[in-house]
Amino acid sequence: MRRKIGIKEIEDMALGATVLGAGGGGDPYVGKLMAIEAIKKYGEVELISPDEVPDDAVVCVSQMMGAPTIMVEKICSGAEPMATYDELVNELGQEPYAIYAVEAGGVNSTIPFILGATRQIPVVDCDLMGRAFPELQMTTLGINGVKGQPAVLADEKGNTVTVRGIDDRWLERIARQATSVMGGYTILASYPCTGKQLKDFCIPDTPTLCEEIGRTMREAREQHADPIDAVLRVTKGFRLFRGKVVDVERKTDGMFVRGRAIVDGLDEDKGSQLIIEFQNENLIALCDGQPVTTSPDLIMSLDMESGAPVTTEGLKYGARVVVVGMPCAPQWRTPEGLAVVGPRAFGYDIDYVPLEERVAAAQATKIQEMQA
Repeated sequence: MRRKIGIKEIEDMALGATVLGAGGGGDPYVGKLMAIEAIKKYGEVELISPDEVPDDAVVCVSQMMGAPTIMVEKICSGAEPMATYDELVNELGQEPYAIYAVEAGGVNSTIPFILGATRQIPVVDCDLMGRAFPELQMTTLGINGVKGQPAVLADEKGNTVTVRGIDDRWLERIARQATSVMGGYTILASYPCTGKQLKDFCIPDTPTLCEEIGRTMREAREQHADPIDAVLRVTKGFRLFRGKVVDVERKTDGMFVRGRAIVDGLDEDKGSQLIIEFQNENLIALCDGQPVTTSPDLIMSLDMESGAPVTTEGLKYGARVVVVGMPCAPQWRTPEGLAVVGPRAFGYDIDYVPLEERVAAAQATKIQEMQA
């Protein structure tokens, strides 16, 4: 159903997108401010369902690429989304019918609304990840053979680069190197596809889910309820660990933020230790050396008191967090999906086990220990 997205919806969407960012995706704060400014200037944005896109229409992505920590320090000029869009229009020889998001999490959930407001074109209620992932080829279009190119990159200085690779892995490598040279982050227009391809392979309703998560958290706080419980109800997630961050190793190499966070247990988890390893996004959580959640399921740290999501660049020594897990979109649990975003795709010699199965097994073990 078509509906209008205004400032209040963007506020809620940005909060919810931080949760679905799985620790990465870039803090949507800057993207939120840019989207709000565009809506104030040009009016509300029309959000449409994938089913409302004609089969033969062309749609494309507007997104950020690069290390999230850099975008916090080096602010967008505001012209990049429009510059990449206009270049892509020249490449395609036609105007896209609508814009959509490459991922549901982080800053990339809000960037399409900047372009939607400025160019007065609809945004499709869908994405290609259902969360955030660190690389361009990690999309539901990609695992179904739809290429993400041509892709146009722009930096805040006005430079643009158009990339065509032999496949999306080469697109990722070339665009990532260009992004590093251009200052560590760029804005892209990419993944042009037909309405039929989008309907066949997208993950629907994710901007609406982001908005629902954010609204639910806001209302829980207003009612003095537990915002973490509220998030888990909406996302069908699980509490995995309560603890205090005792160490964070973080390195930005110009392309990704890589590192790990070590969390010592508190309350019922006292005496245990959780290690979260990340590459922009949280990829694996190990409790006392054993995996409790792995990609493609989502791992997110929430502030123990406020429930606010804590991104990988925001993790600090002494922070008290509740680490939660959320099931990924079903497309990622297929052999084709796991080959691209499963634990082994990131270098971990671990079999993927669905989050809910790991949680059920852990609960069964705890009951057996109590009965012994």
